[in-house]
Amino acid sequence: MCLAVPAEIVSMENDMAICRVGGGETTVQASLLLLDEEAAVGDYLLIHAGFALRRLDPGEAEETLRLMREMADQEQSYLEW
Repeated sequence: MCLAVPAEIVSMENDMAICRVGGGETTVQASLLLLDEEAAVGDYLLIHAGFALRRLDPGEAEETLRLMREMADQEQSYLEW
């Protein structure tokens, strides 16, 4: 299964962005070539397979990350049975 992940842009160079995933220290590199709008440091992007698919509203990004954490917690609880 593939999953697109919200991430915050921490730096940019040309058509590439370095993005922080989940508010932690993990970063990923993402191409900006598929975006149909400008992006800037601090913006949230929806990233899949190394490509930024679209910009996200910060509230939408945080809610998505919260739901992903909740699902991961439930998965962990299930595995501990």
